[in-house]
Amino acid sequence: MPRFAVILLALLLAGLQWRLWVADGGIAHTHRLQVQVDEQRAENEKLKVRNAALDAEVADLNSGVQAIEARARTTMGMIRQGETFYLVVEP
Repeated sequence: MPRFAVILLALLLAGLQWRLWVADGGIAHTHRLQVQVDEQRAENEKLKVRNAALDAEVADLNSGVQAIEARARTTMGMIRQGETFYLVVEP
């Protein structure tokens, strides 16, 4: 009988160890989730920087005509009346 109890306890201990290291909620699963959280935090930080730049651009566009004019010149190729436009083409 004592030998059976030792074997049973050893199997129970092995089962608990398996749950601790391998099963969902175990150490390996927790590590994978922590890696995902770290990756998401890095992505969120990149998006915060991008959003701050976009917010600054929107505030600049809302604040005055010069920013709108500069944007129109660079993106749409607009020129003022009376200005001469030169297009330089490299051979």
